[in-house]
Amino acid sequence: MLDPRSLAERSGEIAESCRRRRSQADVEAAVRLHAEVTARQTELNEANRRRNEHQQAGKRALSPEERQAHAAEGRALKEAVARVETDLAAARARFEAELARLPNFVHPDVPDGGEDDARELSRWGEPPRFDFEPQDHLQIGARLELLDFEAGAKVTGQKWYYLKNEAVLLELALQRYALEVLLQEGFTPYVTPDLARPEIVAGIGFNPRGAETQIYSLADADLCLVGSAEITLGGLYADSLLAEADLPIRAAGISHCFRTEAGAAGRESKGLYRVHQFTKTEMFAVTRPEDSEAMHQRILAIEERIFQGLELPYRVVDIAAGDLGAPAYRKFDIEAWMPGRGAGGSWGEISSASNCTDYQARRLRCRFRRKDGKRNEPVHMLNGTAISNARAILALLEIHQCADGGVRIPEALRPFTGLSKIGPR
Repeated sequence: MLDPRSLAERSGEIAESCRRRRSQADVEAAVRLHAEVTARQTELNEANRRRNEHQQAGKRALSPEERQAHAAEGRALKEAVARVETDLAAARARFEAELARLPNFVHPDVPDGGEDDARELSRWGEPPRFDFEPQDHLQIGARLELLDFEAGAKVTGQKWYYLKNEAVLLELALQRYALEVLLQEGFTPYVTPDLARPEIVAGIGFNPRGAETQIYSLADADLCLVGSAEITLGGLYADSLLAEADLPIRAAGISHCFRTEAGAAGRESKGLYRVHQFTKTEMFAVTRPEDSEAMHQRILAIEERIFQGLELPYRVVDIAAGDLGAPAYRKFDIEAWMPGRGAGGSWGEISSASNCTDYQARRLRCRFRRKDGKRNEPVHMLNGTAISNARAILALLEIHQCADGGVRIPEALRPFTGLSKIGPR
C-alpha cells in the first residue's frame, strides 16, 4: 500500500511504476476516490460542527415551542451526520480497495521487461562436467529410495510427495544448517504457525482469495495456509509501534509452506521444483527506511554464504520490473545450476531476497518512533529465502551425484546428517 497522501503529487511516478510492472491498476481511479474520501470527510466535519453548535444552542432557556422545534432540528442533524458517515465509509472502502491494487514503486536500477529479462549480476562456481550420463533428481530419488511421488499422488494428489531414508536426514540437516548460519548473523529463530488470518496474508501482499490465489484457505475457518514464513513473521509486527532503538529486527522463521501453484506446469516444473508443500527457512528484517537497501545487500550476502557452503554453482540475477510481485521494490534471485532441468541443464531459482520498503508496513500498520520523538513513520520490511528445502534437495542430488550411483554430501551438511555420502545401493 502506498502513502494515500502522495497519490496526487506522485501519480505520474506511480503510473510509470505500474507501466514497468505491466500492472493494470488504475492510478487515476485511486486519485479520484481519494479526493472523494477527502470531500466526504470535510462534509462530515461540517455536519458535526453544525450538530455541535445546535447542541450548544439547546443549553439556553427555550420556550416549549422552541424546544420542540430544536428537538426536531436535532433529529434531522443527527440523521444527516449518519448519512454522511455511511457515505464516507462506502467511499473509504472503494478507495482502499483501489489503493490495495497499486503495486510498490520500482528501484531505478531494476531492469525493464518480464520473466526472461532479469539482469545477471554475478556467478559463483562452475556447472559440473560429468564423465558419466547424469540423471535428474527424480531418477536419483527413485533409485536411492529417497523420493516417492507415486505414494504422494495416491494419498494426497499430484505434486505431493514423501521423503524417505536419507532424504529425511537432508530435510532436517538443511534446517539446522540454515539456522546455524543465521544465528551467527544475529537472527532470532522462530518456528512459526503454518496458518494465518486472511488480513495478515493480504497485509504481506499475498492474495488470500480468488481464482488467481496461490494460497489455500480452510473451509469453515477464517484461516489460510501460509505460502511462506514471511507472512507469519510479518504478522508479528501488525498494529505495532516500534522504538527506533529496537531496529533493525532480524528474524529467522521455519515453517511448512503451501502453494496451490495455479497454472504451474511443464517439464521445468517437474518433481521437487514446484510442489504444493515444502519446508523453508525464511529471513525477515524490519529496518529504518534509510537502512533497507544495505539490509537487502546483507540478506543476499547471507544467501550466497549458505549456497557456497552447499557447494552449489549459482548466479545472482536482478529481477525485471514486469516480473516483480506487487510488494517488492527490488528483488534478487539466486539461481542454482540444475543438470536435470530442461535439455542438458539450466538455471533454476533456489532463493530470493526482496526489499518491500514501506509497502507491507503500511498494510500491516507497523510504524516506528524516531529517537527525537517528533514523528512516527512506517518501517521498511525485507525478506529472503535462507533455504527452501525441496529445491535445495533437488539441486544437491543433481549436482553432487557420483559415477557409482551415490550422492556426495557436502562438508557443511555432514555434521547434521552424520553422512558423507548417500548410497550407492
